[in-house]
Amino acid sequence: MKYLAILGRQPEISLAELKALFDNVEQKSGEVAFFSSEEEPVLARLGGSLKLAKQLENISPEDFLRALPEGKITLGLSDYSYSSKKYSSRDIKNISRYGIKIKQALKESGRSVRLLPNSTPVISTAAAHHNGLGLHPKKVELIKFKDAWFVSLGAQNITAYSERDQARPARDAKVGMLPPKLAQILINLCGRLPKDATILDSFCGTGVVLQEALLMGYNVYGTDKDERMVRYTEKNLAWLAAKEGLEPLLRTAQGDATSFQWAQPISAIASEIYLGPPMSEPPVDIKLKTVKQECGAILTEFLKNLSGQIQPDTPVTLAIPAWRRRDGHFERLKTVDEIEKLGYNVLNKSEGGLLYVRDNQVVAREIIVLRKK
Repeated sequence: MKYLAILGRQPEISLAELKALFDNVEQKSGEVAFFSSEEEPVLARLGGSLKLAKQLENISPEDFLRALPEGKITLGLSDYSYSSKKYSSRDIKNISRYGIKIKQALKESGRSVRLLPNSTPVISTAAAHHNGLGLHPKKVELIKFKDAWFVSLGAQNITAYSERDQARPARDAKVGMLPPKLAQILINLCGRLPKDATILDSFCGTGVVLQEALLMGYNVYGTDKDERMVRYTEKNLAWLAAKEGLEPLLRTAQGDATSFQWAQPISAIASEIYLGPPMSEPPVDIKLKTVKQECGAILTEFLKNLSGQIQPDTPVTLAIPAWRRRDGHFERLKTVDEIEKLGYNVLNKSEGGLLYVRDNQVVAREIIVLRKK
């Protein structure tokens, strides 16, 4: 079955996530990708995609809507054939007129339709989410790309992400706040894992990666050098398990990732290593050199320690620091050659590095996708 994904704020990261999980992934525009999957994908498990939709095959949009269960239909129409920055007022009128045409055709068939207005050619992710489009048989978003039509499977649940981020009982802004969406991406970049896989986060912090792995149905294993962080992780995962009715296989331990001996089994590793101190402006060279040496030593010793404890081809996905220099370019922590000398293959080296960063952010996260040699 063919599916469409609307890619997130950093499309290259969204695309890498899709390629790790699905077949025949093809970027069609800056924000649209097609892919194939035998099983229907679950948007809630994808941190990098704003919307998912399934292709309508051998049926027109009108006939699809007529076949829906009885009752009033809430309908949104989106046309992603245009660049998000290169559409005209005519493009908005075209999709609006088509919506009125569909509404009239269904009215003549005895169906009532609430048509969401288009201020742009597409219904925003927020509007789609708040109207529940794709989450109920009679709340529908039809998505057009060129000559193909798709029916939405839902929009990114920004409310749920915010709650998982903000409502956790144990939080500490001083140790950094890994976004739940990025945690999902790190896990998914490990590729297709068995349902009973155990995900290790060896720098677990307050447990964000582990909470997302729990929600995906995996077993989780968290360690951290700071005993307080281990307690925070345990408290947050207990809160999530009670909230979601989960009975996970959970292990935690205090341990320095550069020397700790982890229990087996370990199916995959997804972690954010130490990013160094927060910075509000690009650092001077001497400060950058010192911070880079500190973070680099931690990464090197961690990868050396891990290498002897996991099987060949075990996936390791890490968020490591990169620093914005005064000229706007980013200083990377390690080169591909340096990492591969530690016993790993770098899978995403052809992509030139995946930087997860916001405008004016000094300390970025570079995502590296590794496999044990």
